[in-house]
Amino acid sequence: MMSMSPTLPSATVSKTVLLASLETKVEKHLQEAISLFQNLTAEELSKPAPDGGWSIAQCLDHLNGYGDHYLPHIDKGLSNAVSKHAVGNAKDTDDSFRSSWLGRRFTKMMDPQTGKKKMKAFKNHLPAPDLDPHSAVAVFIRQQETLISYLRRAAGADLNHIRVPTSIAKFIRLHLADVFQFLIAHNERHVQQAKRNLI
Repeated sequence: MMSMSPTLPSATVSKTVLLASLETKVEKHLQEAISLFQNLTAEELSKPAPDGGWSIAQCLDHLNGYGDHYLPHIDKGLSNAVSKHAVGNAKDTDDSFRSSWLGRRFTKMMDPQTGKKKMKAFKNHLPAPDLDPHSAVAVFIRQQETLISYLRRAAGADLNHIRVPTSIAKFIRLHLADVFQFLIAHNERHVQQAKRNLI
């Protein structure tokens, strides 16, 4: 039986514990971007990986594309939840979250510890051909700061009721906490890839 963890919940988990764990991971990504990538030259950021893979800037631009899709939808979901709570239509007091099968699968595929299979990026999430390397780093840093603020806002929301459309297809919607887990696992996957280019 799969053990319960904040990264890959097998059933119901504490919302408080889950969000704290995810915030720690995003804080790590933010600090790594600042300390490792922010002061590199454009040439260093744009240099392809030794195996011909993506450069640091391309890894971050790929992640920024996901952020461009998910962050506005997360903001909208949280804002709608707060609005409903304010008028008394819902009580966002549930301190537990039950991950869906699809959400767990997406997270497992993206988590570098469990998703060992190499995957091709979707065409709409490929790095831009005319990439500005310093802009890619700056956008990534800004998105991680935004993501942290959304994780903190989510502490006052019922994670079982907010659903977010995926970038694969709008009709496929995941619970907000599943989106947080999938998005942050995906960030970890490609931040690790970018860091390997520093060696």
